[in-house]
Amino acid sequence: MSSLKPFLVACAPMVFVLLWSTGFIGAAMSMPYSEPFTFLGLRFLLTLAVLFGLALILKARLIMAPRQMGHVGVVGILVHGIYLGGVFFAVERGMPAALSALIVGLQPLITAAMAGPLLGETVTRRQVAGLLLGLLGVALVLGVKLAPAGAATLFEGFDIWAVLACVVALLGITFGLVYQKRFCGRVDLVGGAVVQYAVAALVCGAVALLFEDNRIAWTGEFIFALAWLVLVLSIGAVSLLMLLVRWGEAARTASLFYLVPPATAVTAYLLFGDRLTLVQLLGMALAAAGVALVVARQGPAGGAAVRAKT
Repeated sequence: MSSLKPFLVACAPMVFVLLWSTGFIGAAMSMPYSEPFTFLGLRFLLTLAVLFGLALILKARLIMAPRQMGHVGVVGILVHGIYLGGVFFAVERGMPAALSALIVGLQPLITAAMAGPLLGETVTRRQVAGLLLGLLGVALVLGVKLAPAGAATLFEGFDIWAVLACVVALLGITFGLVYQKRFCGRVDLVGGAVVQYAVAALVCGAVALLFEDNRIAWTGEFIFALAWLVLVLSIGAVSLLMLLVRWGEAARTASLFYLVPPATAVTAYLLFGDRLTLVQLLGMALAAAGVALVVARQGPAGGAAVRAKT
């Protein structure tokens, strides 16, 4: 095992990013058969059951001070409830998986912009240039999706509410990671994940009961998407991230997050036939370059970006 460890350490960050990118595909696969918050409530409950068993096996610290549990709960609402809720809501309203991945993929850029005023960190000119470049890239991709004049919606195939939902999701993951860095830096990873998913399940379940019909079509595709998102994303990706943190390689993962939108686009093309125009590809490349400028030098913001995904 010791001889394989360098190879595993080198491959783990890329594997983590590839796993994370499939979450957007899972959203696209599951939304025809369930409403977004009904699905998320069910997903979080199943994830919580598996994680709780894992916590007992690993003897993770589940008991924490009420104040600390409150901080972890806030992170759960922001990172799982608002972030995933926004993404699934946008996909359910017709937004392509690759475009939703691109918008929320601006997370490291927005985090860098917030790091100065909220965390007292230095934001360099290069990071500002990356932020502007990333925003230009997203504007190009969205511009191509504008609907023809006289159409009922602003964008072709989805409405402005889908875009706003992705923006809310972006703000949720961004504020969530900043909050976690400030208040939850020493929380046990498994125990903290249990609390986060428990709170997220309560919030999403409440939204589903209040505003949705809670109907699920138990098709083979839906069951596969649910199992994939629970086991591979919520459990597998988190477990892999814990190994990255243990091996001291967590910071490297942040520099690879700009690959999530292209990976999602390729997977969406293979599975759903989604096509991207040259202008959209250019916009995606600009957004990737912008994020790369922001995270090229590993710093506190980059590390925080990774920690938020636990």
